[in-house]
Amino acid sequence: MRYWLMKSEPDAYSIDDLARDRVTPWTGVRNYQARNFMRDQMRVGDQAFFYHSNCAEPGIVGIMEVARAAYPDETQFDKSSDYYDPAATRDNPRWVHVDVRFVKKTPLVSLAELRAHPELARMRVLAKGNRLSITPVDPAEWKFITERLM
Repeated sequence: MRYWLMKSEPDAYSIDDLARDRVTPWTGVRNYQARNFMRDQMRVGDQAFFYHSNCAEPGIVGIMEVARAAYPDETQFDKSSDYYDPAATRDNPRWVHVDVRFVKKTPLVSLAELRAHPELARMRVLAKGNRLSITPVDPAEWKFITERLM
C-alpha cells in the first residue's frame, strides 16, 4: 500500500462534501506529475490525507482511500468545464483521475503543525515551491501524523 496527500480547496470540494458523498471522482487534475501519480502508482486501497488548500488555515482534515484505479477524466471532454482540454480525444485522453472513498474526518493538522516537526521535514507538501495537488507520503510520515498528530 502507498500513502498520498491530495489537496482540494474547501470552497470547491471539502472533506464535508466527501463525507456526504462517500465516494467521488478526483477530477480536474491538470498537472502531468500529479496525473502520472494517479495513472502509474495509485492502487485501490491506497490511503490518502485529504488536505484543504488555499484557505484561511490549510492542512490535513481527513483520511480517504483510493476506491477505483485511474480512468479518463470526463471533464477534459466537456466544453463547458473549467477543465476542458481541446487537445484531448476519447481515443487519446490526456487526463485521468481516481475515485476516492471517505474514511474519516480528523482534527485539523495545520501546515504550521506539519512544519513544526523535524520528522516531517522531507514531506513533499512542505518543500519550497511545491504546488502539486497530489504528493506521495512516506510510510514513516504517515505513521507519525496518524499516531502523534491526530
